[in-house]
Amino acid sequence: MKESLLEQFLHYLATERQLSPHTLDNYSRDLEKAYLFTEEQGLKSWQTVEAKHIRQFVAQLHRKGLSGSSIQRTLSAVRSFFRYLCREQVLENNPADAIQAPKAPRKLPDTLDTDQMGQLLEVPVTDAVSARDAAMMELVYSSGLRVSELTGLNLHDLDLADHSLRVTGKGNKTRILPIGRKALSAIDIWLDYRHDIASYDEQALFVSKRGTRITVRSAQQRMDHWGKVLGVQGKVHPHRLRHSFASHMLESSGDLRAVQELLGHEDISTTQIYTHLDFQHLMQVYEGAHPRAHRKSKK
Repeated sequence: MKESLLEQFLHYLATERQLSPHTLDNYSRDLEKAYLFTEEQGLKSWQTVEAKHIRQFVAQLHRKGLSGSSIQRTLSAVRSFFRYLCREQVLENNPADAIQAPKAPRKLPDTLDTDQMGQLLEVPVTDAVSARDAAMMELVYSSGLRVSELTGLNLHDLDLADHSLRVTGKGNKTRILPIGRKALSAIDIWLDYRHDIASYDEQALFVSKRGTRITVRSAQQRMDHWGKVLGVQGKVHPHRLRHSFASHMLESSGDLRAVQELLGHEDISTTQIYTHLDFQHLMQVYEGAHPRAHRKSKK
């Protein structure tokens, strides 16, 4: 019975909530931990789970060395599952509602400054692969795409005349984004090459050398490759380009709501982390420029 309710919940997430396979895998792994804990505790049904058991479960995860963010994610999955059981009238109350996970330290996103971005985007285009890679990186930085959004793009999502594209993001939500001049130019070059390698009926904008849609893993590997070739400091990955887009947009415009819309964040608190980056930049400028701001050197 316990297992069948878990399966029903995951089916609900896949069909009604339309969550991505990656998110479903996370839910499945996190709820498997909770299921195994209830088995260890001899809890025969979900109805016998109480708040004290959830606290013990969280404590166990902490003892096993899970980070605060991982525990928070697991607890969130458990809370959502019990909420579903309440909705289905399997439970009367959610035993996880009042339980808090240990707070995780807020990690600032790793970004590239504008000079580093310029260095990375100087990809020497000599063939279809380099043309594709240049267009992918330009587009992620131009429009702030998630890597799954990038690889999920189809030809009909582009409106080159309008300098825009339609993106399907988390929760199957769509948004229209602008495309910058440099990215448009890179896409034009890539489309000339694409005709030679794409399968006849392939709708994907970005394809592999085999002519089929490029995978998320391949896109990540290609960006890492160019980061090394072009001597960019630190590991280059699509999310770092997206972070850089957000940081540079906020630094220039100061418009948090606009950046939230561009990134496709449902909650503005997710976008607010970039204000911390912007403040760090302002502090560096202030301390370097203001005559009475210089910190005393240690004697």
